[in-house]
Amino acid sequence: MGPDEAGNANRDRRRARLASSLRENLKRRKAQQRSRAGDAAPAPAPDALASGSPPADEERR
Repeated sequence: MGPDEAGNANRDRRRARLASSLRENLKRRKAQQRSRAGDAAPAPAPDALASGSPPADEERR
């Protein structure tokens, strides 16, 4: 293997490592963004029965 071939192999390995690192960083950032979006989402409205109040049709009786 000549010097050019060795340099090309090193460059190819470096590019592969960089591409892998960038993919992992993107996955991590997307996961963090999904987590933050879930934290910022409003809590679901409590169900009337779960809150202990009677349903609307029972209040009229």
